[in-house]
Amino acid sequence: MRYFEESMYRLIEETSTNLPADVRRALKRAQEMEDAGTRAALSLSTIADNIEMAETNVSPICQDTGMPTFIIKCPVGANQIEMKKAIRSAVARATKDGKLRSNSVDSLTGANTGDNLGEGTPVIHFEQWEKDEIEVRLILKGGGCENKNIQYSLPTELEGLGRAGRDLDGIRKCILHAVYQAQGHGCSAGFIGVGIGGDRTTGYELAKMQLFRPVDDVNPNEDLRKLEEYIMEHANKLGIGTMGFGGQVTLLGCKIGAYNRLPASFFVSVAYNCWAFRRQGVRIDIGSGQIQDWLYERGSSVQMSDTKQPMEAAAIAGEKRREFVLHTPVTEEQIRQLKVGDVVIIKGPMYTGRDAVHKYLVDHDCPVDLNGAALYHCGPVMLKDEDGNWHVKAAGPTTSIREEPYQADILKKFGVRIVIGKGGMGAKTLAALKEHGAVYLNAIGGAAQYYADTIKRVNGVDFLNFGVPEAMWHLEVDGFAAIVTMDAHGNSLHADVEMDSLQKLSQFKDPVFI
Repeated sequence: MRYFEESMYRLIEETSTNLPADVRRALKRAQEMEDAGTRAALSLSTIADNIEMAETNVSPICQDTGMPTFIIKCPVGANQIEMKKAIRSAVARATKDGKLRSNSVDSLTGANTGDNLGEGTPVIHFEQWEKDEIEVRLILKGGGCENKNIQYSLPTELEGLGRAGRDLDGIRKCILHAVYQAQGHGCSAGFIGVGIGGDRTTGYELAKMQLFRPVDDVNPNEDLRKLEEYIMEHANKLGIGTMGFGGQVTLLGCKIGAYNRLPASFFVSVAYNCWAFRRQGVRIDIGSGQIQDWLYERGSSVQMSDTKQPMEAAAIAGEKRREFVLHTPVTEEQIRQLKVGDVVIIKGPMYTGRDAVHKYLVDHDCPVDLNGAALYHCGPVMLKDEDGNWHVKAAGPTTSIREEPYQADILKKFGVRIVIGKGGMGAKTLAALKEHGAVYLNAIGGAAQYYADTIKRVNGVDFLNFGVPEAMWHLEVDGFAAIVTMDAHGNSLHADVEMDSLQKLSQFKDPVFI
């Protein structure tokens, strides 16, 4: 097992930076299905560009590399203690090298360990088998899509769908509702794994295990095969679309498994995964620890950017395209002229701020002047060089709805004019945008390389004690493009899409015999 640690490092690097071929093909099919010139088509084009940039740069596809979860099958007698040590060492090294973001946080103190090691992290599951080789699978599932996992206990009442009973039709309703409730918060278009039965713990585990299945495989259970096909067809009629912008493609894959259950319990568990579906696996030689084979076809065989549609050149179908170049800081007058659907290109200073920064700023002063500023909901991957200078390795948006309790107060208190994130925000923030003359821009979730390329310099950092992802980074950007989805006139694309998709969801209320 001399080379096992190096093999685990290679597995982490490949999983984080290079989407496998089956996922790429699913995204290419989505590009073909989407109406040209729409916001969704624009998003998919940006995603395609980002995938190839990540592969070329050998940098994270998305800055949120999630909680590394390893599933290992090994022969009887294999030293699991030493394998676990090697995996932990590889995780720490990959974090230091910027292949993983430091995501392990003490649940009581909030302190970031800085190396992705801690109680319960990374997640490592072992299983013995009779083969004379080791199989290791890894999934990197980010927090944004992890937060959209959902579990149902049947029977139950579902918004838009009515009663879901303890039968196949009730399961069907739960899955459709799971896709609806995710909206754009989980970086749609996405993939789902579904676990039927089990208890609360094993149901979620079964759901996540479905995500290891190849996108194009066929379920051997005839009832589940039909249900998977039904969900793929009808979930894409909800109109949620990529990033929740509306569109033809909301779901890229659906895999369903079933366990036996207790008579008193009937759980349907859904694991939602964003388009940045990062999972890979390897077969390891038991003697040397070297990689013998990759379990999923590697992504290099599928080129993504055959037809590029840069964000700054995109036209919205049926509308005259409006594009604004804004140099920060900006004025209220500049913001008031923006409307939902406009493409905004930012040049100048920008500041990051996530959960810890927002919580702090509500009760404290800010170390920088945020009047007229752009505040980016982002937890980047950062590396420091030998001279002490910071460099951005990945910098896509995080899910904004987590900041809903704070955002209105911060807009009022500091005069922030531009808020950038993904998935949109709620009614309280929308009212504050209108009152104070600010705007919300939706960046393309997961496009960490695309946005890192627009960051020309790191001007400084505050609150580094919060951890690298939660610190306030002072960035200088040029060509940072995003779409207005909540304007200063009380309009919200997110609210409109959610209302429309709820109406479409209700058409699936009646029982269906699949």
